[in-house]
Amino acid sequence: MPFLLSRSMGTNTVKSVARSLSTAAGNELAGTAPPHRFYILLHTSNPPAEYAPRISSKVQRALQLNVLKLGGLVNFSWSADQPVFSSAGCVQETETYAATAFSLFGRLDIPSLSLQNVDQVVEKLRRHAEAPSVAQTSNDVHLYVCTHGARDCRCGDRGQLLVTALREEVARRNLKQVRVGEVGHVGGHKYAANLLVYPHGEWLGNLGPDSVPSILDAILRRPSLPFSASEPPLSLPHWRGRMGLNKDEQVHLYKSIARP
Repeated sequence: MPFLLSRSMGTNTVKSVARSLSTAAGNELAGTAPPHRFYILLHTSNPPAEYAPRISSKVQRALQLNVLKLGGLVNFSWSADQPVFSSAGCVQETETYAATAFSLFGRLDIPSLSLQNVDQVVEKLRRHAEAPSVAQTSNDVHLYVCTHGARDCRCGDRGQLLVTALREEVARRNLKQVRVGEVGHVGGHKYAANLLVYPHGEWLGNLGPDSVPSILDAILRRPSLPFSASEPPLSLPHWRGRMGLNKDEQVHLYKSIARP
C-alpha cells in the first residue's frame, strides 16, 4: 500500500517525513562502496558495453593479487581520450596497458604495465599510496560510469543513459577539466547507475540523467582533491562511500551528516 501524506499535515511535518524517507533511502546506499586506499584503472580499447560478463586478464590478476594487501582495487576503463595500447587485453605475454591510479594523494599515471614490470609498478603504487613523489597540481575531474551491461542489464541500460547525459552536459558547459569515462563492474548493480568521482574518491549510486546538473554543480563547488575522512559527501542521497574509509566509517560519516 503506498504511503500517502495527509492534507492535514503541517508543513514542518511533511518536511520531516520527506527528510526521513530520503535518509532511509540514502542509508541503504551508505557503506556499499568497497573499502580501498587506491583504485587502479587499466585502459582498454573497447568500452565496457563490449566486455564479457566477467572480464579478466593475466596482467589484471597479477596486479590485483599484489595490491589487494595494500588496499588497492583494479578495474578496466574506457574513454575516447585516454591512452591505450593495442595489446591491451591480449592473452599473449605481450599484454600491455596504460593505467591510471587514484589514491589519497591524488592521481598517478602509469604509462606501461605488463607482466614484465608488475613488481616495479606495485612498488610505485605502494610509495604513492603512502606519500606522493610529486605534488598534485591538476584540476581535472575524472568521472567513471559503470556501463558493464553483460554483467548486469541495469548497468548497461541506466549506465548508458547516465554517461550520455554527463557527456552532453559537460560539452554544453564547456567543462574542459571534466573527463567522462566508463568502467567495468564496480559492485552494487542494484544501485545503478553508479558513478565514481576521482580524485575526490566519492562513489555515488541510484543516479539518472535528471541528476546530472546538480551532481556536476556539487563536484565543481569542491576542490579537485581527494576528500578527507570528515568532509561531507558530495551528494548525500546518492552517496555509497569514499576511498580511504571502511564500511563502518562510511556509515558513521553518513549518519553524522544526515542527522535531522
